[in-house]
This record gives sequence, structure tokens and C-alpha cells, in this order.
Amino acid sequence: MKNKLVILTLALLTSLASCQYSEFEENYTDPSKVSETSVEKQFTGFMIANRTYVLPSYWNYFVVLRITLNRYTQAVGWANEENQYVPGSAAINDRWNNYYQFLAQYRELEKVYAELTDVQKQNNRVYMIAAATYLYDHTQKIVDLHGAIPFSEAGMLSTNGGDFGKSYPGYDEPQAIYTKMLDDLAGFADELRTMTINPGILTGFRTQDLINRGDIDMWLKYINSLRLRMLTRVSGTSEFSSRATAEINAILSNPTNYPIVASNADNITFRKHELGTLIGANDFQTGLEDWNGNVAGKVILEHMLTNDDPRLTYVFEPGEAAEGEYIGLDPFLSASVQTELIGSNTVAIYNRSTLSRNQYFPGMLINSSQVHFMAAEHYLKAGQDAQARAHYETGIRESVHYYDMLRGMSNNNISPEPTAPTDAAIDAYLADADISWDGATDMTEKMKRIAQQRWLHFNVVQPNENWAEMRRVDEFELEFWEDSSNQQRLPPNRWIYPGSEATYNLENYQRVQANDNLTTPLFWDN
Repeated sequence: MKNKLVILTLALLTSLASCQYSEFEENYTDPSKVSETSVEKQFTGFMIANRTYVLPSYWNYFVVLRITLNRYTQAVGWANEENQYVPGSAAINDRWNNYYQFLAQYRELEKVYAELTDVQKQNNRVYMIAAATYLYDHTQKIVDLHGAIPFSEAGMLSTNGGDFGKSYPGYDEPQAIYTKMLDDLAGFADELRTMTINPGILTGFRTQDLINRGDIDMWLKYINSLRLRMLTRVSGTSEFSSRATAEINAILSNPTNYPIVASNADNITFRKHELGTLIGANDFQTGLEDWNGNVAGKVILEHMLTNDDPRLTYVFEPGEAAEGEYIGLDPFLSASVQTELIGSNTVAIYNRSTLSRNQYFPGMLINSSQVHFMAAEHYLKAGQDAQARAHYETGIRESVHYYDMLRGMSNNNISPEPTAPTDAAIDAYLADADISWDGATDMTEKMKRIAQQRWLHFNVVQPNENWAEMRRVDEFELEFWEDSSNQQRLPPNRWIYPGSEATYNLENYQRVQANDNLTTPLFWDN
């Protein structure tokens, strides 16, 4: 299948010069030249389309995350420089374009599905539920970076028969997109649970499904856990607070009908089964390690050190010149001192064998630890302290075993052998004065502990979730060096739109232009 990927936010007038038109044409599927396809093939092509933003890739980690989200959460340390809080155009453009190429593949899947008979549609319905779930997972990430985005009208060029004039995509408000996704996912949770799937279709689905290998129970856990993530994200807003409380409670109180990712065995991942087939075997290594993108920040490292965190030796390793001492980079040192510490290999780095040189490191979508922390937050707000504590402690235990599991799947041993986490060590950590649930004096302090554990767990592995949760939850605040040379003195509240929107989609862009700055917070960031 030779479908061309489609960047669907661009819109050009037919009067543009031929050289510009040809460049534009290359980014679109020509309906008259599309090779014969099927729901099954289009489904897999759709899943592969955004793999570089799921599996740890060079471009995502080096170009995008190294100088944006990983810094905004202080998951990493870096030498301060001017303009460091303004996301670069290369990062914004590529992340945006990749999403719309991905969305284009989904629209093609919708188009193929729409042409089926009613019986064929019923048989292939499982593909559409799975595809929409995966799309919504990544749509939430884009909404949480930018706010309003083209969505309901985006990606329609092929559907519109190649008519450019009909295909200029308008912007959907983020609240509307969240509503659409939550409504659909709630329906999917009930529909898929009661669906009878044709055995022949299920056999094909198991082959084509790169996420859960056709396991319907896993897809149900993915759907309900994704619902939890979205509902938690908007739970503090006036528009969604009541809905979030009711639906989270309905999910957590009925695991039979609404199963969730409750253990690491249930984690939803994009896995590597053969090296080099979906992404370069060394992409994570160069993406995270090049130009010192894997330096440990002072605050995250000292939190682990101070509290004897059993994850420490799995997540970090000492600098080669530090004689076994774990030293994080202080964000308030002068740039020259920071550069010297980094260059002399004195500061600690992220554990290479667990993370960047682990060639089997999966693309992490949703895991049990983050689900338990969401449940802990829900029960805390509901005044159910015992249940909140149980999920908080389970979230920590699952996180410890998660990093042990990641190291266990690694085919690299360059880093020192970690200290195996014993039950006694985990129990001692949970009893630590700065960690224990009972040691928190009030609801605010307990929420802070949940937020800290979420931050420790996400670090550089789940940077999108890390930055979104840090903006949403105010109880856990980090101090940053202020860049007095730039109007953007501190990390931003959102990403701006790529310049192509103002160039090619101006009429629609003008409707959101007033909010297109780095300071306007997302609607759930209150």
C-alpha cells in the first residue's frame, strides 16, 4: 500500500504558484492514485503512522523533548541559556505534522469503513473502536499541548474527493474535543464488552493489532484507563467536575464491567518484538543521551536519595567521575559551572541499561502505577481516605516493580547492577516520614505526595503526562532559574501553533489567534 501521508492542517488556494502547489500536493493523498486497501491494512498503517512519538525515537527525544517538556518538569538537568523556555519551531512543527499525518490515516480508515456493507461494518466494528481509542489517546496529548486544534474537520481532503476548498479545517475548542472523546469512550466501554466478534475477524485482528495483539480484555482496560486519565485531567473544571466524579466512581466501583490497568501485567504498550523493524534499535540511546539530554536534575535525584527510594539505582547511575556519588545538577548554578559539571562527568545520568540503551524499551501508553495514582486522587477528594491510601501505596509498589521489569527486559549491561527492591525496602520507603500517607497532615499535603510520586514515576519516560499533570496540580511546584533576557522568563503554559497555520489556514487560525501565546493556560489548568 502506497498511501501518501497527509498533513491536513494546511490549506492552499488554487491560485498559488506551481512550485508551491506541487509541494502542497506531495503532502496529500490523491484519491485517484490510492492503492487498493482494506480496513485491516489501513488499521495497521494508522497505528504505525505515529510510532516515532510512541516508541522512544531520536527525533522525539532529541529535537522535541530534550529542550521542552523534560526541562519544564525538571526531569532533567541542563546548562541554563537564553531563550530556553520557548519551544523551538522544529519541535512544534514536527509534532504537529506527525499528528495530522496520523489523523489522515484515521480518516482514510473511516473512508474505507464507510464503503462497507452493513454486515461488513458490523464484522469490522472492533477495528473502529480500537482505532478511535488509540486516536483519542494521542489527540488528548495534542490538545493538552495547544488547546483548541483542528479536529472534526481535519483530514478530510481525501474524503472530500480532493476538493481543497472544502478541506480547510476549522478549530475545535478543547472542551468540545474532550466531550466527544469521553462520550465515545464511554460508549465503547459498553459496546465492546458485550460485542460478539466473528472468529475469522478476531483472528485477523490479532495479527493487525500492534498494541494489544487482539486481546479484547486488554482493549477494555485501555479504554477505561484512558477514560480515567481524561476525566482526572478535567476533574477540576466547572464544565466537567460533576461528570468526572460520577464516571470515575462508576469505573472504579465496577471492575467487572469496567476493568482497568491494575497491575504491570496489564500495562498498555507499543512493544518491540524484533529489533529494527519499527524504529532504529539505537534511537532511544541517541535521542536521550546526545548533547547531555540524560543529565539528572537536582530536585528529582535528591528526593530519591533523601528518602532511600528503591527505584534510585534503576532510574539513575552516578557520573563516571563522581566516585559512586549521585549528584544532580542544580538549576540555579551559573551556566559555566553547570557546563563544567556536565563536561567532567560529575553529575548523575539516567540509567542507560534500564532506559536509553534498552533496545526493547516499549512505547508506554498507560501503566498501572499512573492508574492507581489517579484512583488515589479521586478517593482523596471523595473523603475516602483508606481507599486513597491503598491506591497511593499500590501505585508506588507498582512503580518500583515497573522499573525492575524494564531493566529485566533490557539487553544492555553497561550500567551498574541495580539494588534489587525487596519487600522490606519498599515497606521502609512507604513508612518514611516524607513519603508515608499518615505522615501527611491534611488533604493538601496528601495531594502533594500523590503528585510527587506521579512525577517520580513519569520522569523522562512519560513526558507528556508529566508536564500536563504538573500544570494541572498546583500543590507540587518547582523553582526555575528565570531567563531575564526573554519575555518568557519561566516555562510556558502551552505551546504555540506552528507558523504554517497562519500561512495556509489563516481564516480559521484567526479565530484562535488571540490565545496563541505561551502564557494562556489550558482550560483544565486552574
